[in-house]
Amino acid sequence: MPDQLEPESLMREIGDLETRIAELRQAAGMREADPRATLDAALVELELALTALRALNTEQGAAAGRASASAETERRVLRTVFQEAPVPLFLLDRGAGVRRVNRQAAALLGTSPGYVSGKQFTAFCDLPTRAALRSQLAAVVRTGRRRRAQVRFLGGASPVDAVVTMVRVWIRGEPDPMVIAAASPADGAAPEQARPARRGAPRAAASSMPQPAVAPGDDEAVATIVHRMDVLAGASELLLEEPVFNETVAVRRCARLLAAELADWVIVDLVPDMPGQPGTATAEELAARAVEGPELRRQVVLGPQDEASAEAARLIEELPPAADTLPYTVYGSRNSALRPHVEELDLLGTCEDGQPVCVKIGAGSVLCVPVEDGERCLGTITLAVSGEHGPFDLLDLSVVQRLGRYVALVIRAARLYRRRAQVADSLQASLLPKQLPAIPGLVLAGRYIGATDGVEVGGDFYDVFPTPDGWGLVLGDVCGKGEDAAAVTATARHGVRLLSRRKAGPTEVLSEVNEVLLDEDRFVTAVMATLVQGSERVTVSLGSAGHPPAIVVRADGVIRTVTGGGVPLGLFDDFDAGRDTVDLGAGDTLFLHSDGVLEACDMRRRQFGVDRLMDVLAAHATAPLEDMLGAVESELLDFCDGDLRDDVSMLAVRVLPPSLN
Repeated sequence: MPDQLEPESLMREIGDLETRIAELRQAAGMREADPRATLDAALVELELALTALRALNTEQGAAAGRASASAETERRVLRTVFQEAPVPLFLLDRGAGVRRVNRQAAALLGTSPGYVSGKQFTAFCDLPTRAALRSQLAAVVRTGRRRRAQVRFLGGASPVDAVVTMVRVWIRGEPDPMVIAAASPADGAAPEQARPARRGAPRAAASSMPQPAVAPGDDEAVATIVHRMDVLAGASELLLEEPVFNETVAVRRCARLLAAELADWVIVDLVPDMPGQPGTATAEELAARAVEGPELRRQVVLGPQDEASAEAARLIEELPPAADTLPYTVYGSRNSALRPHVEELDLLGTCEDGQPVCVKIGAGSVLCVPVEDGERCLGTITLAVSGEHGPFDLLDLSVVQRLGRYVALVIRAARLYRRRAQVADSLQASLLPKQLPAIPGLVLAGRYIGATDGVEVGGDFYDVFPTPDGWGLVLGDVCGKGEDAAAVTATARHGVRLLSRRKAGPTEVLSEVNEVLLDEDRFVTAVMATLVQGSERVTVSLGSAGHPPAIVVRADGVIRTVTGGGVPLGLFDDFDAGRDTVDLGAGDTLFLHSDGVLEACDMRRRQFGVDRLMDVLAAHATAPLEDMLGAVESELLDFCDGDLRDDVSMLAVRVLPPSLN
C-alpha cells in the first residue's frame, strides 16, 4: 500500500480489508483450520490497517472536514480490525498494561472486556511465565521486532496454553509505542480443547462429600450452585458435630473442607482470646493498638500434600500477617476482598527467604473474608488457587463469607464456653481443699473428676479438718449444678467444718447443718466421719445423710460397707442421720465416695455399681493410697468410655503401720 492514498482509494482499501477479515473469521471456524496461519494472516491485516491509518493521518492537515471524516474512518478501521478479528487480541502499553481487548480475548479469559482493561497483562498468566513474558514485551518495545512467547492464561474454566505473538505499533495521539498481543492455541492443543470442570463443580478425587447428580447436558452454572450449597451444608455439619464447641477443631475442619472443595491453599488468621475481653477487638481498639503492630496470629495453613508444599506451609505458618498484607487489611476493614487475577505478588507477604508468598504457593487468584460474628472481627480466612480450575468469582466469595460467619459464631461460643469452664474450675477449686493436711499415723488421698458434658460447677465437695478429739472427714453432693448449687455446697462444707469445733459426733454436726440448709432450695447428701487415734487402732464414728455408705478396705483385702441411710440435709425439720462405728487397724482404709462413682454408665446404660467398685478396691488393698484412687478412676473412665454424666469425688484415709509413723 503506498504511503499516501486518495480518499476514494483508502475507502476501497478499507472495504477490501473488511472482506478479508470476514473470510479469516469464517476460516478460523472450520474444523481443519490452521490456528497459526490464521493468526499470522490476522497480524498481516493489522499491519496493513496501521499503514492505512498512517496514510490517512497525512491527509488530516488538508481540511477540517476531511479531518473529521478521517477520524470516523479510523474508528471504522480499529473496530473492524481489532474488535472483529477472529483471534484474541490485546492492546498493551509499554508497561504491559491492558488498554483494550477484543471479544475473542475476553472470551478466552472467561470475563468481560471492561474487566480486563486497566489491569496488567501478566496478571492473566500463570506465575512461572510472567517474568519471561515481561522481558519479551520489553524487547518488542525496544527493538520493534515481532516476538512469540509460550503463555498459560488463567481464565475461564481452566488454564489455556497459548502462543502469544507480539508486535510493536504506533498509534496517533500516543507518545509511546504500544504492543498488539495476539494469542493462538499452543502446539498440540486443539482450538476448542476440552476443559476440566470448573473449580466449585464436584471434585471427585478430593471431595468426601456426596456429589450432586448432574446430567451431562445440564447447565454448568446449576452444578456449581448446587456444589456451593453442598459445601455450606457440609460446613454446618462439621462445625456442629461436636457436642462441646472447640475452637481449634472447628477452624481446622473448616480449613480442610475449603482445601478439598474450593481452594489449593487455605490460610486462617485469628485474634487470640484475651482474658477479660470478648475475644477480639473493636474498630476503636484496633485504632488504639495500631502502634503496637498487628495482633492477628496465624492458626492454620493447608496446601497440597507434597514435600515442596509442606515446606512452604511450614514457612507460611511462621510468617505473621503484616500490616500491609491482604489478611490484615480485611481484618481491619471487615470488608471481604476478591483478587481474581493477582497482580501484586506481595499481597500475602514475603517469606524469610525473600520470596513472596503468592510466588511460593503459585497463587494466581486470591480471596479473603473476615471471620466476624456480627459484633467483632475475630480474624480472616484466605483462599488461594493456582488457576487450574479457574479464578475465584463472586459466588466463591459469597460462600466463603458465609463460612467465615459460621466459624466466627463457633469461635465465639467456644471462647465463651472456655471462659465459663475456667470460672467453673476456679469455683470448683474453692469448694475443695487446696491440699490435704499431714496427720501423723495416717495417710490421706482425695480426688475429684468433673463431668464431661458441661461447664457448670458441680455440687460435689470433700474436706478434712481438725476436731476437738481428733480429725473429721466429710464428703457430700449437692443436688444440681451451677452457681446456686455452688453456694449451697460452700454452706454445707464450711458449716460442717465450723460446727465440728463444738460438736463431738458427726450426727450432731449433720443435724445442725440440716437446720442451716432448710432455707435453701436444694438438698444435700453427705457422709461424715470423725477419727480418734488410739495406741493401736483408730476409732471411726460415721454419720450419713442419704449418702452412699462408706467402704472399709482391710489390709488383708476383706471389704465391708458400713451403715448408710439417713435423710438428705435441707429437706425436713425432723432430721435423722444414719450412724455407725468402725475400728481401723494398721493398713486398713476408709473409702468415701459420691454417687457419681456408682451411677456411671457404659454404652449399654449399665451402671458401674458397688460390686465393681469393691472389686477394684480389693485388688488394690495394699497398693499406695493414691494408686488405689487412681485405679478406681481408670476403671471408671474405661467403663463409661470417658463419658462421665456426673461429677465424681473420692476421699480415703489409711492407718499407717507403727514402723511408718
